[in-house]
Amino acid sequence: MHIDRRGFLGSSLAAWGAARIAPSAVAQAASGQQIATNHASSAKSLSRQFAQWVAGLRYEDLPAAVVDRVKGLTLQNLASALVGSQLPAGQRAVSLVTSEEAGVRSGATVLVTGSKVTKGGAAFANSELMLAGGKWDTFRMLTHPGTAIIPAALCAAEAEGSSGRDFITAVAAGYEVMERMAADWIPTVMARGFHAGPVFSIFGAAIAAAKIMRFTDEQVHATISLCTNLAGSNLESRALREGAAVRNAMLAVALAKQGNVGGGEAVLEGPAGFYKAYAGDNSGRLTYSFSGATATSLDQLTANLGREWILLETLYRIYSISGYNIAHIDVTAKLCEENDIKYVDVERVEAIVNWLETQYPSPAFPQRREDIGEATRGSTRYYTAYGVVKRGFPMLSVTTDPPEVIDLMTRVRIIPSHEMPLFGPRITIFTKNGRVYTKQATGREFIWNFDEEARRIRGVVPGIPIPAGQFETMIATCRNLDLEGRADALVRLALKA
Repeated sequence: MHIDRRGFLGSSLAAWGAARIAPSAVAQAASGQQIATNHASSAKSLSRQFAQWVAGLRYEDLPAAVVDRVKGLTLQNLASALVGSQLPAGQRAVSLVTSEEAGVRSGATVLVTGSKVTKGGAAFANSELMLAGGKWDTFRMLTHPGTAIIPAALCAAEAEGSSGRDFITAVAAGYEVMERMAADWIPTVMARGFHAGPVFSIFGAAIAAAKIMRFTDEQVHATISLCTNLAGSNLESRALREGAAVRNAMLAVALAKQGNVGGGEAVLEGPAGFYKAYAGDNSGRLTYSFSGATATSLDQLTANLGREWILLETLYRIYSISGYNIAHIDVTAKLCEENDIKYVDVERVEAIVNWLETQYPSPAFPQRREDIGEATRGSTRYYTAYGVVKRGFPMLSVTTDPPEVIDLMTRVRIIPSHEMPLFGPRITIFTKNGRVYTKQATGREFIWNFDEEARRIRGVVPGIPIPAGQFETMIATCRNLDLEGRADALVRLALKA
């Protein structure tokens, strides 16, 4: 049994759910299901297959939808960095690298301030700015690829003088490799105490930089191998995440460029390789999954590379809140708009959600139990109530809570289900006059084209340190990035005058 990636955001809810493997399930999987031992008979290892694909990828190979999504994801993360530069966490990161590394002559640029530091330092600081801003992209709830991939690509493009097309191609390669590596394994990796975001994003960041630097397939293979030594994170201490991953990614790229060949051939799928270390198994068994499957196959990682793009599942986390809550705002707001439901009309609200969204960050270590926890600021109940009361949510920070939200959130019930897709709650509003209204989300509400991204991200303008006109130029540059002679025009547009 393997996970069909297309089911995650498809229309069939029957394929959804999540499962904890019981001993009987493991026995059944071992005896009655195909659990691939992966690549025992394959001619090439996973890292070799990825490396050859990355090295050979051309801009002309990219579908129009992939190009459009890369442009939008680039804009999203740059906007987040601008917002983050005004917040303490982002400012601390910039202060750290500039105090340690200021004066470097051949490094890379820290966004907003324009400070020149080492490439690793710039990638770290720019990642931290993006993280602080909260306008991330999201892949399967628990990873945020752009906060590592975009900083790495910007640093490499600046150093190499790369074109917009080269930048787009490299970013697409980084997303595709990272998300294929992570897709089926995220809940299992989280259940072992690792944060899946930084564990996997080091690979995406390194691939993007290596592609911009025109690495051969041998050098890309070495880069992947080195990343297996440098990946890491911990759920008990999540203060250092994608920023550390991208800094280590730049180290892996630098070592590979110098001729460091990394390690063994089967660094990902081998008996002591990456998946054995971080997922606890290299045969395909899963501890948890989003879809109810108890097993997958590592062969799926490279199947149909370049023909099927998992990158297109990447969502825009347009609100600076936990990703699994964003749909509760927009879907609830849309239900109220379509049926002219006002706060005063509402008796109570029910939201049926994918059960893993109620046990964040992992059922193995739930720090939040949204289904049984209290209705507090920042809970799923809070955001559902916000969607009713305000029919939307602020793009920038919320300083005061409407009293109607505080009142209504106590009358919101969260119901976990094995039948709901990620980011796809079923919202039911019960009104005081006895009428009941329901709207089922698709899980695709936060997947859109560049023009919609540009429209929505403009909401950050009051909270960024550059003029609105400069931000409009940034939007236009992202939209026409494939026509830009130098991708580092984006870096210059993200500098405060």
